[in-house]
Amino acid sequence: MNRTVRSNRTRTALTALATASVFAGLLATTTGSASADRNPATEAPKPTVVLVHGAFADSTSWNDVVRRLRHDHYPVVAVANPLRSLAGDSAYLRDVLAGIDGPIVLAGHSYGGSVISNAATGNENVKALVYLAAFLPDKGESAADLAGKFPGSTLGDALRPVPTTNAGDSPVNDLYIQNARFRHQFAADVPRATTDLMAVTQRPITDAALSGAAAEPAWKSIPSWVLVATQDLNIPPAAQEFMAERAHAHTSKVRSSHAVSVSKPGKVTEVIEAAAAHAAR
Repeated sequence: MNRTVRSNRTRTALTALATASVFAGLLATTTGSASADRNPATEAPKPTVVLVHGAFADSTSWNDVVRRLRHDHYPVVAVANPLRSLAGDSAYLRDVLAGIDGPIVLAGHSYGGSVISNAATGNENVKALVYLAAFLPDKGESAADLAGKFPGSTLGDALRPVPTTNAGDSPVNDLYIQNARFRHQFAADVPRATTDLMAVTQRPITDAALSGAAAEPAWKSIPSWVLVATQDLNIPPAAQEFMAERAHAHTSKVRSSHAVSVSKPGKVTEVIEAAAAHAAR
């Protein structure tokens, strides 16, 4: 009889202990979840940052910027810009944007600035435009026009044209930067081991794309941010400043080559996140 009583008491104690452990586990889980819910990074959805590269580059030119933005909990899309024609590239980006829900911060580098200016017009989800060593053409202007508006660009002499055909079999030239001149022209402040790879993997742009006339630009109706690269040999800094002032953009400068997203990813991220903070208001 005593053994039975002791056994019952033991089972009761173990049951109570197990129940207490389960309750403690549930409490810890609930507390952890509540704590996670208070994490500022998850309190409200952030705008999607869409990155558009320019000529002689590809989406990997944004890699270090993407890492920083993702660390700060931004959804990011790095678009593969076709670089075939301004109208066609803009239409492609417009389709990409149509598939994104919620607010968008749209950032373009170099010729990518021309593309985002065209593609964002009339899109109510695009809350901010960011131009990074980029073109901000007005209606009727081309990238080629603006690159030659002020002295300082040495791009023309560095190019290697390759005849090809565009959509509709129209003859065009694919333009590459000569490998031997790539680092000096495009990315003088980037380590040579990196620029050697960039030169080999560069994406060509057609001369038709660079001479394509812009449509009504989105920067006339959407707040804009501009980062001027002061050592740029593709788009003269004076041209970048002229376009920024004309657009009434929030403007900052960085001592950088044209390849600013590669050489100064921290500063690029800072400007994008400033625009995103405005978009989230």
